[in-house]
Amino acid sequence: MNHQDFLVPPGKKIRLRDYNPLFTGHYRDKREAKGRLDDDVKALAKYQNLLYAQNTYALLIVLQAMDTAGKDGAIKHVMSGVNPQGTQVHSFKSPSAEELSHDFLWRSMKALPERGGIGIFNRSYYEEVLVVRVHPEILDAQKLPPHAKGKNIWKHRFEEINLFERYLVRNGTIVLKFFLHLSKEEQKRRLLARIDTPEKNWKFSLADVKERAHWDEYMEAYEDVFNHTSTEHAPWHIIPADNKWFTRTVIADVILSKLKSLDLKYPEVGKGHMKRLLEAKAELQNERTRKRG
Repeated sequence: MNHQDFLVPPGKKIRLRDYNPLFTGHYRDKREAKGRLDDDVKALAKYQNLLYAQNTYALLIVLQAMDTAGKDGAIKHVMSGVNPQGTQVHSFKSPSAEELSHDFLWRSMKALPERGGIGIFNRSYYEEVLVVRVHPEILDAQKLPPHAKGKNIWKHRFEEINLFERYLVRNGTIVLKFFLHLSKEEQKRRLLARIDTPEKNWKFSLADVKERAHWDEYMEAYEDVFNHTSTEHAPWHIIPADNKWFTRTVIADVILSKLKSLDLKYPEVGKGHMKRLLEAKAELQNERTRKRG
């Protein structure tokens, strides 16, 4: 699988219409991709263990998408084999009163994964240059000083996000960013399925339909995000999302490829520690022999 097909080249401007939400690469159907996903899920469990044992890096996975694109399902299937103790998922909803009393990155900083851990942001600080941009009236609740709400606010926030991610990467937090690229037609089909299928009724929200009315504005906002924040240290991946099975396969493969590139190893023990291990082994074996006697 060529990950370059999904990468937003840093420093180059892209258009979302050049990325096909129906693209499935060389896979013809989900049965063909399932084997690859299953293998990657097993390998992710191994590399998560290495990540935890080495305790040098952390992995932050950022998922952004329009409603119904499959973020929850991707998390469930891709991370199904990892140890829950080493993985934390944060779903960022509308900011609380406490969060609104801080800068826009504050709540994300609190949720960052520790060394050896994996953190997944289901939506993220990028909402501050997406939904807030589409609905600028939200800025009124953020208690910003007048100079911070000027015409350069989005440019400044892009700069601040880039600096934040550069800081994370320099200090050992790998940042992987995925946009699940869903077509407007497929979103309509999924919304209707939530209405027509009783067991999916609970998933339906009128807010999703209201946001759909701003589709073109969101696409423009996303393009601006990609063109300003896909960097060498934290590039964006645009993942076709009309076929959920392909979305999950690609995300798992990109994550696994990144973990492999870190050259993770189990810590080596010193001579003193090895000596104590052998002493402990001898004591345990003698204990077993005494019990038999």
